[in-house]
Amino acid sequence: MKRVRVAVAHVLTLVLLATTFATLPIAAQEMDRTSLPIREPKLAKITELDARNVKKPERFEVKPPKGAPNIIVFLIDDMGFGHPSAFGGGIPMPAMEKVASKGLRFNRFHTTALCAPTRMALMTGRNHHSANTGSIMEVATSIPGNTGIRPQNMTPIAEILRQNGYSTAAFGKYHETPLWEVSVSGPFDRWPTRSGFDKWYGFFGSETNQWAPLVYDGMVKVEVEKTPNYHFTTDMTDHAIKWMKSQNSLTPDKPFFTYFATGGTHAPHHVPKEWIEKFKGKFDGGWDKYREETFARQKKLGTIPANAKLAPKPEAIRDWDKLSADEKKLFSHQMEVFAAYAAFTDYSIGRVINAIEETGEADNTLIMYIAGDNGASAEGTMNGMFNELTYMNGVPETVPDMLKNIDKWGGPETFPHMAAGWATAGNTPFQWSKQVASNFGGTRNGLAVSWPAKIKAKGEIRDQFTHVIDIGPTALEAAGVPQPKTVNGLEQWPIEGTSFIYSFNDAKAAGRHETQYFEIFGNRGVYHNGWFAGTVHKAPWEGAPRRPLLEDIWELYNVNEDFSQTNNLAASNPTKLKELQDLFMVEAAKYNVLPIDDRVIERFDAATAGRPDLMGGRMSLTVHEGMTGIGENAFINVKNRAVTLTADVEIPAGGANGVIIAQGGRFGGWTLWMKDGKPMYTYNFVGLEETTVAGSESVAPGKATIVMQFDYEGGRGKGGPVTLSVNGKQVGSGRLTRTEPNAFSADDLADVGVDEGTAVAKGYTEHTSKFTGRIHKVRVDIR
Repeated sequence: MKRVRVAVAHVLTLVLLATTFATLPIAAQEMDRTSLPIREPKLAKITELDARNVKKPERFEVKPPKGAPNIIVFLIDDMGFGHPSAFGGGIPMPAMEKVASKGLRFNRFHTTALCAPTRMALMTGRNHHSANTGSIMEVATSIPGNTGIRPQNMTPIAEILRQNGYSTAAFGKYHETPLWEVSVSGPFDRWPTRSGFDKWYGFFGSETNQWAPLVYDGMVKVEVEKTPNYHFTTDMTDHAIKWMKSQNSLTPDKPFFTYFATGGTHAPHHVPKEWIEKFKGKFDGGWDKYREETFARQKKLGTIPANAKLAPKPEAIRDWDKLSADEKKLFSHQMEVFAAYAAFTDYSIGRVINAIEETGEADNTLIMYIAGDNGASAEGTMNGMFNELTYMNGVPETVPDMLKNIDKWGGPETFPHMAAGWATAGNTPFQWSKQVASNFGGTRNGLAVSWPAKIKAKGEIRDQFTHVIDIGPTALEAAGVPQPKTVNGLEQWPIEGTSFIYSFNDAKAAGRHETQYFEIFGNRGVYHNGWFAGTVHKAPWEGAPRRPLLEDIWELYNVNEDFSQTNNLAASNPTKLKELQDLFMVEAAKYNVLPIDDRVIERFDAATAGRPDLMGGRMSLTVHEGMTGIGENAFINVKNRAVTLTADVEIPAGGANGVIIAQGGRFGGWTLWMKDGKPMYTYNFVGLEETTVAGSESVAPGKATIVMQFDYEGGRGKGGPVTLSVNGKQVGSGRLTRTEPNAFSADDLADVGVDEGTAVAKGYTEHTSKFTGRIHKVRVDIR
C-alpha cells in the first residue's frame, strides 16, 4: 500500500508541475538567440485526462526583441560619390536628400569596387574574399576566395533576422547566387528564398534589360507585362510596396527587413523618355565643368572637407574642350540618359519611403540608403556603347555609328553605357572608378541613414571610416539580435564588420573600423588608421594589366588630411609605405585574397577559370520543347567552337513558322527558325550585324530532321561556313565572318520552341516566335 500511495503522490506531483509549466508564459522563458533556429521550450507531458482542467498553454512563437525596428537597405548600382545631390552631385535625388535630412550622411563609407563582392559583403558582414566572392559570379574560379560559393558558416544577415522573428524580402538585383546554379536543377541553397528571404522578386546576375527583364518570383520564372510603358524598376517598386503594406496589415507588430537593390544605374541605362527630356542640355558643359561644379557644391554642403583638393583625371580621359562637336553631342546625351535613370531610380525609392510613412512605421524604421555598390562605371570605355555587350566581347563602337542611334538612346532598342569621362566626373572629387579598388573613386560611396526613433541628429555628417561589411552588424545591433554562434548546427565564422551605431548620436566618436583591405582584379590597397596605400594594376578600359603584380607601383596617402588622395607620399615616406604593403599581405592571407587573379575576359570561360560547369565538359546536349530560360552558365558553350544543331520536328500541313531553338536576343545571339516553311539560321553579332543563312526549299509536312552545321575556323571570335540541310539534303549555305567570343546576354537566355525576352532575328518578334509545328528534340553538338 505504501508503494501505491507513493506512486499516486508522484503522479499528482507530475500533473501539478505539468499544468503549471504548460501555462507558464512563453515570453517569460528565456530564448537563446545565439543558436539558430531558436529552440522550442521543453514542456512536461500533461497527464490530466480532461482538457477542461488544464489552462490553455501559450503558443510558442519567435519574436524579435521588444522595440526592434523595421530595417530597409536601398542599394543603387554603379553610382559615384559625386552623382547624388545629397552629397553635392549634379543629379537631383530628393528621396536620398529626405533620408539624409532626417538623419545622417556618412562621407567615408566604402564598398569593394565591384557589384557582386559588395553585395555578398553586405549580406554576410564578411569581407568579399572571405565569402568567396573576390569578383563577379560570371568570372568565378576554383580558387578559395573566388569560387562564388558562400560558405555554410557565413549565414546571411537576412536569415539571422528571419530566424529571430523578422519578415524578410528582397527586390531587384540579386548577384549573390552562382550563375551555374540558376537552372531547374539547382541547387537552390544560395537562391534568395533559401538565403533568408521569405519573398524575392527580381533578377539574377549583373544586369537586366529594364524593358524586357528576366524575372523570378521566388523560385519561379515569371513573364512580366508586355505593355509599352513597362519598366522593371517600376515593377519591382510596385511589388515591394504591395509586400510591405500587406505584411504591415496582417502583422503590424512584426518588423520587416527589406533589401531593395535596383538595376539602376548599372548598364543598360534604360529610362522612360519623359525623364530623359528633363535633363536636356544639362550636361552640355561637359565632364570637366561637371567636376568643378560638383567639387564646389560638395565643399559648400560639407560632404568633403574645406581643405580637400580635386584629384586629377586619369591621363586617358581627354579634356572636354578638345573633343569634336560630334563627340560632345553624343557624350552629353549619354549623361542626360544616365542622370535621368538615376533620378528615376531615386523617385522609385521615394515611392517606397512614402509607403512606409503611410503605414505609420516611419519613426521606427532604420533606413540605410547606399548610393552605389561601387564607384561610377568606366566600363563604357572612351566612347560609351550603344550595346553594353560589346564591352564583354571586346568589340569597339565608333562615335559615328552610335550617333545614328542617338535618338533611341535609353529606349528598348538600346543596351547603352556612357563614356568613361562621365564616370570620372561622377566620382568627384576622386580620380578613378569602378573596378579600381586601390582608389576611393572606386570604393567611396554616399550613405544616408535615418531612424527617427533613435537618431537625434538631423542632417548631420559622420566622417568615421565605414565599410559595406559594417551594414550587417549594424542591422543586427539595431534589432537587438546577436550574431549566432551556430546556425542549423553549423558553427559560424565571426562577422568581420563593425556596427557603426556608436556614431549615430556622437559625431566625434572615434572610428572603430581601423583596418580594411581592398582588391579587385589586381587593383589593391589597404587602409589603416588614417593611412592608405594602393596600386592601380589595370584600368577598366585597359585590355591587360599595366605590369606584373610584383612590379606594381604603389602610392601612399594620409587620408585623414588628404580626403581625395591627391598628395602621394610614397617617395617621401617609404617606411610607412612598406609598413602598409606588409599589412596588405597579412590581411590578404587572413581573408583568402591570395593568390591574386588579375585575369578578366579570359575568366568568362568556365573551363579556363576552373569553376563548376553544369555541362561538365559535355560535347552534346539534347533539349526538348518547352525548355526555356536556360542560362548561359547552364547551357552547352557554343562559343569559339564548331557547332551542329540537329532538330527532329513535325511540320503541319501548310508549313511551319517560328523558332526551333534560340540563344541570346536582340543584342547578341543565334537562332534556328522557320519562315514560310523554310529553315533559317540567324547569327546576331552583338546587335551590330545580323547574318542569315536561308533554306531554299520549304520543308514538307510530316516528320523532318533539320540540321545546321557551323564549321569553326579556330581562334576566338572567328567565323566559318554554315550549311543547312533537311532530311540529309543540303538546302542552304553561307558564312559567318565573326562570332561572339565571351558572352551573349545576361538576361536573354536559351529557349526551345520560342524566343523569350527580345528576339535574336529581325524576321520575327518575341510575340510571334512560337513554333507552329512540333519539336520532338533538338541535339546541340560541339567539337
